[in-house]
Amino acid sequence: MGMQSWWTERVVPVMTDVALSPPHIGKLRARACAPLTGRVLELGFGSGANLDHLPDAVTALDAVEPSDLAWDRSRGRRRTSSRPVTRIGLDGQAIDAPDAAYDSALVTFSLCTIPDPMLALAEVRRLLVPGGVLAFLEHGLSPEPSVAAWQHRLDPLERTFAGGCRLTRDVPTLLRAAGFEVAALEEGVLLPGPRVMRPWAHGFVGRAHSPA
Repeated sequence: MGMQSWWTERVVPVMTDVALSPPHIGKLRARACAPLTGRVLELGFGSGANLDHLPDAVTALDAVEPSDLAWDRSRGRRRTSSRPVTRIGLDGQAIDAPDAAYDSALVTFSLCTIPDPMLALAEVRRLLVPGGVLAFLEHGLSPEPSVAAWQHRLDPLERTFAGGCRLTRDVPTLLRAAGFEVAALEEGVLLPGPRVMRPWAHGFVGRAHSPA
């Protein structure tokens, strides 16, 4: 295993888990998860941090997670989950499930890393029932020119050291381009911290619907 592969496979999942575990992130996760119902597809399951925030209306969750280490770190949360959790794939761009198999879908802090987010969103659209909910919590491109300029400058380093993460993805625009209707959206500096951290702090939380 080369140094880059070792970093991506062994370090990035732990670093991401720690960075996205503070209580204020948990509150954002709860807001994002609130509209989920029925059978849920989650892209980028990670260590299962969203499981504690799923509403009672969720009956089962199928997880797409490329990292074996992240999946292993989720074992305790899966064991105590009140609904079944199944890992169904490694790649959100190609999911082995029939059309309209899910009532809802969830993606948190993952669209930044998926190599082709439009392909992944097309898969989610295929897999959702007509009018199904896609709940999201993501970071991405800031509308503030000075912050966006730094995001573009830092993107190559971010991709190298954060497992392919991009700082410059415009999540609402991606959702609309993929055919989703963005029904609820909160956008702004969702992650607190000093101004120097603003390239990582701009975020989006909300829900979109697949075509009815």
